Amino acid sequence: MSKISTIINREYITRVRKKSFIIMTLLAPVLFAAMVFVPVLIMSNDDKDFKKIAVVEDGTDLFKDVLKDRADVTFEYLGDVDINTMKSTYAEAGYYGVLYISPVVVNVPEAVQLISTKQPPMELLQYIERSLEKKIEDEKLAGYNIENLDQIMKSIATDVRVQTIRIDDKGEAKETNTGIAMGLAYGGALIMYMIVLLFGVQVMRGVFEEKNNRIVEVIISSVKPFELMMGKIIGIALVGLTQFFVWILLTVAIVMVGKSMIMPENSTEIAQAMTQSVMQQGTANDQAAEIMASIPEEQQEFMKLFTSFMNVPWGLILISFLFYFVFGYLLYASIFAAVGSAVDSESDTQQFMFPIMLPIILGLFVAMGTMENPESSLSFWFSMIPFTSPIVMMARIPFDVPVWEVALSIAILAATFVGFVYIAGKIYRVGILMYGKKVTYKEMWKWIRY
Repeated sequence: MSKISTIINREYITRVRKKSFIIMTLLAPVLFAAMVFVPVLIMSNDDKDFKKIAVVEDGTDLFKDVLKDRADVTFEYLGDVDINTMKSTYAEAGYYGVLYISPVVVNVPEAVQLISTKQPPMELLQYIERSLEKKIEDEKLAGYNIENLDQIMKSIATDVRVQTIRIDDKGEAKETNTGIAMGLAYGGALIMYMIVLLFGVQVMRGVFEEKNNRIVEVIISSVKPFELMMGKIIGIALVGLTQFFVWILLTVAIVMVGKSMIMPENSTEIAQAMTQSVMQQGTANDQAAEIMASIPEEQQEFMKLFTSFMNVPWGLILISFLFYFVFGYLLYASIFAAVGSAVDSESDTQQFMFPIMLPIILGLFVAMGTMENPESSLSFWFSMIPFTSPIVMMARIPFDVPVWEVALSIAILAATFVGFVYIAGKIYRVGILMYGKKVTYKEMWKWIRY
């Protein structure tokens, strides 16, 4: 056991001291946190370029004064102006662009053009489209000669937003968000896919390089082949776990600092009070609603998202991720180690890589579909199959998978790992010292049977 610990220590220390490991470990949490906060900061940023747009209609004035000026853009209606002339002179006149509206827009949606040397922002295009659509709808409704039409339309205008509430085992109501669950499912599956593949390939390359440099011949004189294989696999696994725990700590710290800068101090209490009030009385608490009204709309949306984000079962997700990473990595790392020991050249690995990669890629594709239907039979069985369960189950867990399913999936994965370590060890002990022979599946099967 002391020899295995020595190999583990060497693999671990060698890899954690690399600059690439340190940079990636520190940079990844910043990128994760930026994915959360940057969109909010962009939406709340009032420093926008001012734009002046010339509006030209073709022979009508139906849309005159329909487009209202805003803080970042003004619309100047030019009326009966030749559009061809404006195309070449609008920039000299100080306009950002020319909005050309054809009279056939009532029947042809694409009969509106925004001509500019720059790519207009999506939000500006949506504002123009909504304004013109509203005007066209009003004109069409007016053709029916309905009395008091404006009052009727205002009275029937309704806004419905489905708020998802999850009741936990203690009977407490917590607000959730399907979008956040889908994002976590996608992120969890993708990260698991990348980590298992990345560190598994590292094991294969490490074994392959030591074999080709003939270093392994010296090492084998002191340790057993199985001890060498397990020491290398476990050492690289500890490198991955170290990176994983550092990511968690740094990401939590960055998110908490960002929350204190963007959200009010009592934001969590306000959101929880409103959720409980809606659940119990059907109406929001007056005091909480009054406080919410004083908070900018962008912060309100972010506050709701953050509250839903914190209501995610993080304990189950992190514990499950830890187990699936450990056993999923150990399963594939043992296979990669066996392949690395059996081949003599980089090109020889290709024939063995595809069968290994196939279930990993298949699991990622199933995980993408799992976000839409996490309870489907396909998702269930692929979360039980050990070669795909680390990826697929991580996509299901944010949708409150029963604990017994997670436990059963991990048990099957662990049992499969034990079996494959035994098989990989038989391949490793023969292949690590074999040179100059083209290895085939038939040859490897003989090694397993020895």
